[in-house]
Amino acid sequence: MTALDGRARASSSVYDGDFYRRHREGSRASARAILPLVVGWTRPESAVDVGCGVGTWLAVLRELGVEDVLGIDGGGVPPSLLEIPCERFLARDLTAPLDVAREFDLALSMEVAEHLPESAADTFVASLTRLAPVVLFSAAIPHQGGINHVNEQWPGYWAAQFAARGFACLAFIRWEVWEDELLPFYYRQNLFLYARKTALAGDPRIVAPFPPGPAKLAPVVHPTLYRKKVKAALEAAARRTPDGTSRG
Repeated sequence: MTALDGRARASSSVYDGDFYRRHREGSRASARAILPLVVGWTRPESAVDVGCGVGTWLAVLRELGVEDVLGIDGGGVPPSLLEIPCERFLARDLTAPLDVAREFDLALSMEVAEHLPESAADTFVASLTRLAPVVLFSAAIPHQGGINHVNEQWPGYWAAQFAARGFACLAFIRWEVWEDELLPFYYRQNLFLYARKTALAGDPRIVAPFPPGPAKLAPVVHPTLYRKKVKAALEAAARRTPDGTSRG
């Protein structure tokens, strides 16, 4: 069977209309915190979101004046819940090369790559780098945990994939949002910008210089995730009996 986006391949009882309704407002709040920073640095006139869900991040971009948008995701997204016009949404297999016969100023992929098999990682990054000279990217780290996470990787893994296609990693955005308690830990931990090196050298679509920031792509764990994992480990240990079995 052809694999679609990991969320579409997951059980429909998990990624159904209720799932998108439950997460919509949290997603909108995150987009409203992060995207003004990105728009201020890159001044995009067009954007594509690969793994867009119901299109909430694109809807926020439209609030910010970026009207030319396209959302791409697997076939499990309920059309009635889309927050962008239906003609601006494409259902595609994200494990296969994406060719939409145009380029955008900005591409987004937010906590999507970990849902796709590792065998598709190279193809997925190749698609993103064909779509835009600047990519806002976030993907789960090892042992982060989540529904249908099949390829959790440290940021350096993805940075190497982008670098092979002439894209530099700009890590400063992670530190810009690191302490924003209103954002989910995974965005604060996993958020990076990748830019085509020729774009950094003067592409007219990038009219504002990127601010300086730490250059090292450290494989860090956010304290919020660390505390969550330690708490779970301590609780599991407390349930164990002297013979090593669990009390349930």
